[in-house]
Amino acid sequence: MAELDLPLGEAQQMLRDSVQRFLADNERPGWRELSETLGLAGIALPENVGGFGGGMIDIAVVMAELGPALAGADWLSHVAATSVLARVAPEYPALSDLATGSRRIAIICAASTAAMPAVEDGLVRGSAALVAGAAEADLLLVASDEALLLVGADGDKVEQRHRIMHDGSVSADLAFTLKPGDAALLASGEAARAWGDHANDLILAGRCAEAVGLMQRMIADCIDYLGQRTQFGSPIGRFQSLRHRAADMQLAAMKAAALTETAILAVDQDRADRAQTVSAACVEVGDAVRIVGESAVQIHGAMGLTEELSLGGHFKRALAITAAFGPCVDHLARFSGRAS
Repeated sequence: MAELDLPLGEAQQMLRDSVQRFLADNERPGWRELSETLGLAGIALPENVGGFGGGMIDIAVVMAELGPALAGADWLSHVAATSVLARVAPEYPALSDLATGSRRIAIICAASTAAMPAVEDGLVRGSAALVAGAAEADLLLVASDEALLLVGADGDKVEQRHRIMHDGSVSADLAFTLKPGDAALLASGEAARAWGDHANDLILAGRCAEAVGLMQRMIADCIDYLGQRTQFGSPIGRFQSLRHRAADMQLAAMKAAALTETAILAVDQDRADRAQTVSAACVEVGDAVRIVGESAVQIHGAMGLTEELSLGGHFKRALAITAAFGPCVDHLARFSGRAS
């Protein structure tokens, strides 16, 4: 199967195994299970505040497993925010609460929202659209090109409108009504831009890992179905056309997994080619999701998108991930070095 082949240490292997065992008995875990039972809220926070001390590889391992459970959207936003916050403000007093999951944080950056708010003179103005993970957040980390700001998600500061997305995840439209002093300035200028770029690539690479996990599950479901469904007295998996279709699905997923692995390592090592590598993975994953998802639905026939079959939910989530990547032309421009 086209699963991620990453250089895992002993602790990372144990992390993957524990998540797999938990998900085997808990198909759709919520935030409480992820934070209290598995302790995943603090995966990107240092050990001195109760975290796991993990990096991009750890995040990708978890995202690949959470993908088929449809549980990765909110978690990734929280982890991306804590990863940046712990490095910019290591003495921030709420880090221990964020590590246990008793408090939640969401990041507002180009990769996590459909529209960024304006940042002027240390204040956030205007609105942000469809912010992933913001619906239940206590804190908001705004990462723009101008500044890196920490804002409390209080009702008198931020007006929220929750939206249930096509894949079942919940996003939030946010309208900011901040006064001077309501936002804590953590970085500005080039430093803020660098942190914003890091957060964007972390989220994009994490979503690629999630998509790889979803495609792996869709292919596995199709292989099982090809062996179970019979027609003309034989399993349909014996039909050459369907075997070729399954091979095409596997090839597309393998290419996407290979580029995703490269992107994960580029983010983890903060390599100079990080932007180009992440964008290449986004393009390849987008193509693979279409090939794998559409083929999986066609193989299952009319029931491929029904609520009773998990395949439909997996395909919807995979499509939502590729939509959240942003325009393919932007990634192609960034890959060629022509991005503004």
